[in-house]
Parts: sequence; C-alpha cells; structure tokens
Amino acid sequence: MSGHSKWSTIKRKKGALDAKRSKMFSKIVKEIQIAVKEGGVDPEGNPRLRLAINNAKGVNMPKDNVERAIKKGSSDGDNLQETSFEGYGPYGIAFFIECLSDNNQRTVGEVRAVFNKRNGNLGTNGSLSFMFDRKGTFTILKSDFDIEEFELEMIDAGAEEFEIEDDKIIITCALEDFGNIQKKLDELGVEAENAELQRIPNDTKVLDVEEAKQIMAMIDAFEELDDVQNVFHNLEMTDELAEALANE
Repeated sequence: MSGHSKWSTIKRKKGALDAKRSKMFSKIVKEIQIAVKEGGVDPEGNPRLRLAINNAKGVNMPKDNVERAIKKGSSDGDNLQETSFEGYGPYGIAFFIECLSDNNQRTVGEVRAVFNKRNGNLGTNGSLSFMFDRKGTFTILKSDFDIEEFELEMIDAGAEEFEIEDDKIIITCALEDFGNIQKKLDELGVEAENAELQRIPNDTKVLDVEEAKQIMAMIDAFEELDDVQNVFHNLEMTDELAEALANE
C-alpha cells in the first residue's frame, strides 16, 4: 500500500471516531458556495459544484443544507476566498494548508498561532509547493460490479493507482485526469463516496511514535480552525504509528 493511501485509510478510521459532523458539513457548505460563485448554480455545467454535492451526499448532508448553501453562494453572502499556507512543523515535517475564508487577516493569524504554539514556522507561499504533487482521489464503496473489469475501465480513464481496502476502492489519478475519471464513473453509473484533489508528498519522513503524535496533534489543531479546508503534510504513516493511533 502506498504511503498516502495508508494515511488516508487511518485518517478515515480516526475521523469516523472523532470528527465533528458540523465541521464536515461546514467545509462542504463553503465548497458549495465557492463553486457556485465560480461556475453558477447548475451542477451539470459546473463540475466543481457537482463534486461538492456528491461529497455532501457521501456524508449524508440533508438536502435542505445543500440547497441553502447553493442559494447563499448565488447571492451576496459570505465573500469567501481561497488561500493557502505553507510551513514546517517540528522535526522538519512540511505542511500545506488550504483555506476558504471571508477574512484573510483572521485566517493568517489563526494559522500562524498554531505554527508558533507547536514549535513550527509559517513560510512564504510557494516555498514548499514543490514538495507535493496535485492528485485526484476517489473513494468508492465496493458493490456487486465486476472489480477486475471496473479496474480496467478506471485505468483506461487515467487511474494511476487502484487499491482495495476493506469495503472501499481507492483510485488515485493525475490532476489532469480528474475530470476523465469523474466522467467515466458517471458513464458507469458509479457514485463516489468522496472525490477530492489532494496534495501528495513526493517524499515522506519517518518519526518515532511519540514525535509523530506531536505532529498528529498539530494536524488536529489546524483542522479545528473554521477556515481550514484541508491539511496536507509529509509525515509517513508507519505501521507502528497506525497501530498506536488505532489503540487510542
């Protein structure tokens, strides 16, 4: 199993235990709003909105919440802007943080405070982006379709990795093939539980369990911030760390 897939698996299992439902909904609501502002209210003509709505279904967000988010995004609601931050945590772990915010000054202050409190350093934009590749990932619940045939269809559409983990299929593709994979899934009538663009580290760093737990606490601190949408890093999710997290 590749390092980033292992991390995704552990994150999902951990998230099932301690992620706050309201935080998940808040992230998707913001994504819907920014998608509407960018490309309009019609999901058929707005791939980003269609993706956000699919992800809302994946976490069982009520339809009323989705409709309110679309309406707010099409009105003069929150003036959300996309912004990102890069920096180092303890032990040389690199962080790339994506945010959606209506107050950039507040967001900068909150992100910087986490870096400072946990012995990290906020860097300049672009300073660490070369350490991460932009990849698309799709999480699909296994169904009664032919897995081997489905894998071939996905490879033809541009899948780089096709991994089966418990009752889920994880598909990874290059950024430029994200739309092709989504289109092929639509053609096959297969709905992804979750689909997103991630920043996958080119190289990961191995820390001992106690050091790694400090990084995990830092990740949690970032993810608790209202304006933070995604936190990417290059900590290697070793079997030892995965076991320690599973037993917490």
